[in-house]
Amino acid sequence: MGLGLAAAGIGALAGLNGCSTTYPNRDPVGEAFPSVDGESLEKIETRLPESLAGKPAVLLIGYKQKTQFDIDRWLMGLLQAGIGIGGAQGIDAHLLEVPTIPGLVPTMASGWIDDGMRSGIPREDWASVVTLYGGAAEPVVEMTGNENGRLARVVVLDADGTVVWFDDEGYSARKAMAVADLVASMAESTTE
Repeated sequence: MGLGLAAAGIGALAGLNGCSTTYPNRDPVGEAFPSVDGESLEKIETRLPESLAGKPAVLLIGYKQKTQFDIDRWLMGLLQAGIGIGGAQGIDAHLLEVPTIPGLVPTMASGWIDDGMRSGIPREDWASVVTLYGGAAEPVVEMTGNENGRLARVVVLDADGTVVWFDDEGYSARKAMAVADLVASMAESTTE
């Protein structure tokens, strides 16, 4: 899902982008996720984390074109664990891929980038990809840091939008299962 087909375009645009600020990686556990406006590939304006309120959420944040490999591993593991599947077999939680692209040039080319992503993603998955451009991307980058941007930032939010789990060190099956257990317990407590 997500960044794959637009990766080359994002990489080229990032090279042109004058805003290449590097923020040190940091663990934002305990902090509120910043309120930012994005748009899903369905072209629906989405305010994060407000649009996710009421149940837990897992955000897979990518800053660079090569992050897609790590995001795909996380998606596979989390979907297999039932996160975001719903129904009797699933864990009732949001699971979103969040391409996060700061800077003016990518913002100006956002339609082209989004069209590239749409062409490689099945329509039924478009709602689960919410892209943040420019000024909306900056607070997220500052919150997590963007050093070693090839690895996804995995952010678990509680029903109120507070970060309760974070990882920026790459996928592992053990971490995916830990996330699934945490999100399942949070989902159960929101339905009680």
